[in-house]
Amino acid sequence: MKRALVVRHVPYEGVAGFRQPIEAAGYAIDRVDVSDPIFAHVDFRAPDLLVMMGGPMGVYETDAHPWIPHQLEKLRARLDADRPTLGVCLGSQMIAAALGARVYPGATSEVGFAPVTLSDAGRRSPVAHIADVPVLHWHGDTFDLPVGVELLASTAAYPHQAFRRGGAVLALQCHAEMGQDPRFGAWVDSSADSIARVGTDAGTLHDDHDRLGPGAVAAGRAMMAEWLAALD
Repeated sequence: MKRALVVRHVPYEGVAGFRQPIEAAGYAIDRVDVSDPIFAHVDFRAPDLLVMMGGPMGVYETDAHPWIPHQLEKLRARLDADRPTLGVCLGSQMIAAALGARVYPGATSEVGFAPVTLSDAGRRSPVAHIADVPVLHWHGDTFDLPVGVELLASTAAYPHQAFRRGGAVLALQCHAEMGQDPRFGAWVDSSADSIARVGTDAGTLHDDHDRLGPGAVAAGRAMMAEWLAALD
């Protein structure tokens, strides 16, 4: 059986709605937390699919999170081998950094459900499944677009929302996996300051999660299923 390794940067940001299409594509899912002592010894080149999820830290916060440079080093080796790799939010920023791009704080934060705008390449890609679908955004960092990739999606505040390199590497700043995960409450509880800064509140986020989440997850699963099918 094919193996997928999910890297969690915090316990409440897991693979969520993407689990179903990953398993349906024939992958057995393993998981490792960056806080686990075994993380330092994980070979990123070994799994058939590497999935790096989100987290509240920045790629540039290496003093506070000394595992970041080690993760980037191992990720570069995997990308050099063009092994199938998915990055979500922080994971997408990790891919950008490993490909030599700058990652830095954005001018504002995006928190809540909103659609993305697709590029021409995005409309010809699996990301087309989330066109016009409000999906969850929860980030304050951005990145320069790496050399040699295709930009797939943007928003007004963050022009670099999704990109791919060939068929094997997909980076998503938005959280199309979220919308039916009970851990969403932990996101809200841990982010009071950033929620207040963007002018929303916990009640609105929970209401939007209940109202828009199922559609976002359905679109995200369709996107993931198409991307995974093309890897075979």
